[in-house]
Amino acid sequence: MAEETAAGYLDGRIDALREHLSALAAAAPRLPEAFAAVRDQLALDWQARGPAYVSGLIIGFAGLGFALEALYRYFVARSEAAERLRAIAFEFLREAGALAAFTLGSAAMFLAFDWPPRTRQAVLAFLAAFVVFRAVLVASRALFAPGDDRLRVVPVADAQSVHARIALLAGWLAAGWLLATWLALLGMDLPSRQIVAYGLGLGLVAIAVAAVWRRSRVMAAAFMVAWLLWVVGARGLFWLALVAALLPDVLRLTQAGVDHALRPAGAAAAETRGVLAAAVGRALRALVIIGAAWLLVVAFGLDVDALASGDTLWTRLLRGAVNALAIVLIADVIWLVTASLIDQRLSADGEANARLRTLLPIVRGTVAVVLVVMTVLMVLSVLGIQVGPLLASAGVIGIAVGFGAQTLVRDLFSKFFYLLDDAFRVGEYIQSGNYKGTVEHLGARSIRLRHHRGSVYTIPYGQLGAVQNMARDWVIDKLTIGLTYDADLDKAKKLIKQIGKELAQNPEFAPHILEPLKMQGVEAFGDFAIQIRMKMMTKPGQQFTIRRRAYAMIRAAFAANGIEFAKPTVQVAGGGDAEAAVAARQALALNKAAGEA
Repeated sequence: MAEETAAGYLDGRIDALREHLSALAAAAPRLPEAFAAVRDQLALDWQARGPAYVSGLIIGFAGLGFALEALYRYFVARSEAAERLRAIAFEFLREAGALAAFTLGSAAMFLAFDWPPRTRQAVLAFLAAFVVFRAVLVASRALFAPGDDRLRVVPVADAQSVHARIALLAGWLAAGWLLATWLALLGMDLPSRQIVAYGLGLGLVAIAVAAVWRRSRVMAAAFMVAWLLWVVGARGLFWLALVAALLPDVLRLTQAGVDHALRPAGAAAAETRGVLAAAVGRALRALVIIGAAWLLVVAFGLDVDALASGDTLWTRLLRGAVNALAIVLIADVIWLVTASLIDQRLSADGEANARLRTLLPIVRGTVAVVLVVMTVLMVLSVLGIQVGPLLASAGVIGIAVGFGAQTLVRDLFSKFFYLLDDAFRVGEYIQSGNYKGTVEHLGARSIRLRHHRGSVYTIPYGQLGAVQNMARDWVIDKLTIGLTYDADLDKAKKLIKQIGKELAQNPEFAPHILEPLKMQGVEAFGDFAIQIRMKMMTKPGQQFTIRRRAYAMIRAAFAANGIEFAKPTVQVAGGGDAEAAVAARQALALNKAAGEA
């Protein structure tokens, strides 16, 4: 059967297009006659009761609807809820309730009177078109909130302009559909009605092109192409062009709207996306894609039951494509939720999350690889491709690569065990052999250390060996100073203790001091000084700044209380010039040694 083949289907479409264009060409010269016939038919319908009576009924049912809506708005005031999401939901429900009140009042008035047969259908079409137009306005007002930034769901720069263009587009579309319906009720033939509809469609194209011309010339061209496809009767391609033009922006605005609506008050737009926003946004995006696919199936006139039960090559491929789309959408939701959860944990501050900041990027990469591999294999499977031989071939190749890359495998396993033992984290200062520095990055097979002088070391994990971590939990910093033999050690101990208390109470240092500075006692008796030892416990990396401040405070306190720091001195008595020169050289040597110490 030719019609069941692709060539037969194409021939049928070409014949239908030729007949459609011929009908339009034949109807164009008769268009004035068609409008005259419509005018005569309308006059006949209104002879019984007259246009004033019918117009009065229309005004009456619309007036009752608006009155009931005004009464509803009087009793249901605007929301004053402080929570933004609750206020958005309440305002949307309030607007939807107002529309329902208008519809109920208009329908009650409409059913209460006897209408002329065709006028009844025309008025019912008017009521339906007006309700749909109002519903579009309610949805647009809920999404863009032109009068209140706090209630806006979709973040756009000029919400008032966007809402006005949507209202104009919806109003023009509703008016055109209503006019086409009335012309059909009044007996105008189909080709003439199509010419009128195509002319009104040019108005829709002009509105849409004016809205997107500055932002996207490609989308404007897509709208014009869609109108041409509609004129020639290619309904499937018409909807395909519209979906291709609008779907990317709809998906982007869907996720942006969810992020904006679920973002806490006062939070910046660049902050990490929450898990709930990721899940809801991806779920809505999946529904939009499924809806677009269903629209195309209906537009192309495909038989879903035949596709589900057919066993031809095309039906199998199409059925596999649908299943593949579902798999990709599910994987996309899983990935975004996982990535958002990881990003949320990574954005948390505090030293307790240092290990998470090290492990979670690795987990994210692993999850991404696993999801991609599983998705590709499942998509190939539903498309009818046998994945068993592919897995077997991959296994053989993996064994061969493993024998040839033993060093790489050793590095990978070393990385795994280092992370399992929590030997180091990103941001910690470590030393391994001759290498030391701050951990900047954990790569697939090597670690990158930044030395405190700026140089960078890249070391394979297999060559690290024993690792000394200098930035874990706490450090004890020991300080030594030399005092003269006649110094009051008890006073020095009290002064050091007081300095420790002052440092611990300083807002700049208090969060980093675990145990305050205190004097341990005399460390040793030197040649010219009594060495006393002090210590304090701080967080890793903070001891240097605190030590410098402590030294400055000790010097000032000791100078104010008459406690002197010891310094080497030389006394020379007699012995002539030679002995004086020898004594001077010894004094210089002692001073040099003291300075190096």
